[in-house]
Amino acid sequence: MHDVTDNDKLNLIPRFPACEPRAAGAPKALDGIRIIDFTHFIAGPLATMILADMGAEVIKIESPERGDEFRYYPPVRPETPGRGVPFKWSNRNKQSLALDLKSEEGRRIALELIATADIVAENFSTGVMERLGLGYEQCREVNPRIIYCTVSAYGRTGEFADRLGFDPVAQAESGFMSMNGYPDRDGVRTLSPVIDISTAMMASNAMLGALVARNHTNEGQEVEVALFDNAMLMTGYAPLQTIYYEEDTKRHGNVSPDTSPSGVFHCQDGAFYINCGNDKIFRRLATQVLDRPDLLDDPELANRNGRMIARDRLFPLLNDIFAERPWAYWQKRMRAASVPCGEVRSVGQAIASPESISRAIVHRIEDPQLGWVPNVASPIRMKGTPLVDPVAAPSVGADTDKILMDVLGLSSADIKDLRRQNVVR
Repeated sequence: MHDVTDNDKLNLIPRFPACEPRAAGAPKALDGIRIIDFTHFIAGPLATMILADMGAEVIKIESPERGDEFRYYPPVRPETPGRGVPFKWSNRNKQSLALDLKSEEGRRIALELIATADIVAENFSTGVMERLGLGYEQCREVNPRIIYCTVSAYGRTGEFADRLGFDPVAQAESGFMSMNGYPDRDGVRTLSPVIDISTAMMASNAMLGALVARNHTNEGQEVEVALFDNAMLMTGYAPLQTIYYEEDTKRHGNVSPDTSPSGVFHCQDGAFYINCGNDKIFRRLATQVLDRPDLLDDPELANRNGRMIARDRLFPLLNDIFAERPWAYWQKRMRAASVPCGEVRSVGQAIASPESISRAIVHRIEDPQLGWVPNVASPIRMKGTPLVDPVAAPSVGADTDKILMDVLGLSSADIKDLRRQNVVR
């Protein structure tokens, strides 16, 4: 989204409703859980944000100079330096403590915070936390019940533990990239950081699982999720198909290799996707949508395997029929016939779509500098313990004094002394 000017805000307010607050007095799923968050960029911060949304107290530890480097990914409003839009997307509902971990005082404060916490999360390069005196064994000494979640590129053990890694590299090396795109050109990475996002989901699951386990064992543990491991999972069942067929997966563009007709089709005024996952759906498509029951008389089109072989003649035939009418006509008929389909949209179109609006996917939340900012809602909906009301991502060190006073009991004089030593900001 472009920078929001005052005039733009007037136009956007009707599109982005205010976030509906949670029920007063409703319990929080992770109330009382404290996370000391040493993560940066996407996979780690998004994992802790998922838990923050559920009510965990997340204290984000950042370097006093610049904080998380992800803060500076564009667009960044001049009024809010260090709080770029991508950073806001992955760091809501957190507090920020600006702390120099390379100083002895900074390390001491970090360990004191860890002694009060339930979870430590980190995604530094392998060995960094140990060199800082904040590795799992060091943290366990001050808090035996601590759950220590580490997110890395290639794992913390083995010959590749030293390698750095980012989402596009993991997409390339896992084979994920080779599966996307068209067969006549190189594979294509997804622009959305799907490996980072899914790694975050795995890491949040790991932390939740460790919390449940601790209820049984009364002991903490170290849990780990590696970007590359998760990227392999994200290739789906392709590895097993590759082993079974003894040949690599091929790129199929927008066409499904397993069902037919599944792909992008064009009507009078646009493109849409149909996914006929079984014979029953195709029968409904032919009879209730297209008014072409004769298609079922064709022995090759009567079953899924035959339709996959007959794509070269089936797809042009369908496109010719769809070209006779606009999307509104076909969408209504396919919805009535329970044929899975969807308009091919841009991100902007998806934001303004009836489906998005009906679920309040994008809404506005208060922001201390800008008044309000748009926010993308979590897909998790919990009725008994609703997610917390979203709070905009903090500036670097915005909560330093509050955390040191409320959690560690430091006085104003203590904090002033730490600030003078450049231990905190």
